[in-house]
Amino acid sequence: MKKQYQITAEGKKELEQELAELKSRRGEVADKIAEARDFGDLSENAEYDAAREEQGLLETRIGEIEEILGNANLIKASRKSTIDLGARVELKTGNKRAAYTIVGPVEANPLEGRVSNESPIGMALYGKKVDDKVTISTPKGNVTYTIVSIR
Repeated sequence: MKKQYQITAEGKKELEQELAELKSRRGEVADKIAEARDFGDLSENAEYDAAREEQGLLETRIGEIEEILGNANLIKASRKSTIDLGARVELKTGNKRAAYTIVGPVEANPLEGRVSNESPIGMALYGKKVDDKVTISTPKGNVTYTIVSIR
């Protein structure tokens, strides 16, 4: 049974763009390999080894993206009263505010405010409602947030 990936429409578009960019680099990497072959003995040719490694990494990432896109379930943002996949959540604690979008693990990027539903923050928020209090364990200790809004 194949793994299903939960992604948003935006995440799917980003992956499709990355895939197109990676595929366009295939010719460039093949040229590097051909050029490195011309340097002579392949057993001691660092340029050839580096180009082959780059090709391997490129093909691995292309395969990963194709797997994700081929088995993707699109998350549809909905106007629910509880936090679910695709929800944009605003939290507050004291005078500090934070906002997160709950996404699947494939799209998670905490620096951009996209947290996985499988992360500690995502699991703590999942299923909660506006005005609920939620305690999230952080490296600095437990922090209690109040849910301000769900979009």
